[in-house]
Amino acid sequence: MAAKQNNICISNNSDESRRYNSTWQQRAWFACGCATLLISLAKSMQLIAAAAPTASPLAWLELAVAALVGYAAADLGSGIFHWAVDNYGTAKTPVFGPQIESFRAHHQHPSEITKCETAGVLYVLAAVTTVAVLPFSLLSDDAVLLVFVVVFAGFGMFSLKFHAWAHTPRRKLPPLVAALQDAGIILRWSDHAKHHRPPFDGNYCTVSGVWNRVLDEYKVFAAAEAAVFRVAGVRPRSWSEPNSDWSQIRS
Repeated sequence: MAAKQNNICISNNSDESRRYNSTWQQRAWFACGCATLLISLAKSMQLIAAAAPTASPLAWLELAVAALVGYAAADLGSGIFHWAVDNYGTAKTPVFGPQIESFRAHHQHPSEITKCETAGVLYVLAAVTTVAVLPFSLLSDDAVLLVFVVVFAGFGMFSLKFHAWAHTPRRKLPPLVAALQDAGIILRWSDHAKHHRPPFDGNYCTVSGVWNRVLDEYKVFAAAEAAVFRVAGVRPRSWSEPNSDWSQIRS
């Protein structure tokens, strides 16, 4: 069965010990994404340091609010992305096709993500971060906007790693990660578990999960699915009867 699995980072390598390794292309994109975040962070800190001697309390408040909004927006964005790839598109969809196929296979084999190298999990979001954020960071001199962008992009890019940690047994988590989960700063399994239970149509956010209650209680994604169906005639996968494509396969 393992040879037929297709998950977020699993390659077609016949060597079982290497099936969860990332490729050099994935590592390159991951490195570019990390470099983009570091460049953006360095520039924002440089701008903040330059303005610090004359900065007013309001300016510091704006920076703090920008960081908090970026963090909250990243959680919301992770939910929208997760909802979209779970419900729409195919393996042939440009750019995100592999992620769409991987997210759907993840429902059958949720623990496989914990075995993957980080680059193999994050490379698509790292590539998007590089292409979208790097030019902006190089051109912008607005410290508040840069703080928002680097926090939003950073938490967004690593959202799938937070997702993987939510599936990792607590005894195997680094102490810092466990502490961040306990504090609710990053996603906990207790907050994510409902996503892997029928009807598989909620709890999509994977940064902290703070938006899940609001989105699910007010049926935001259900309304979005109805709107997509009215406009484009496309049914989301969550409308189908839960079957083996959604349920975990137990060995």
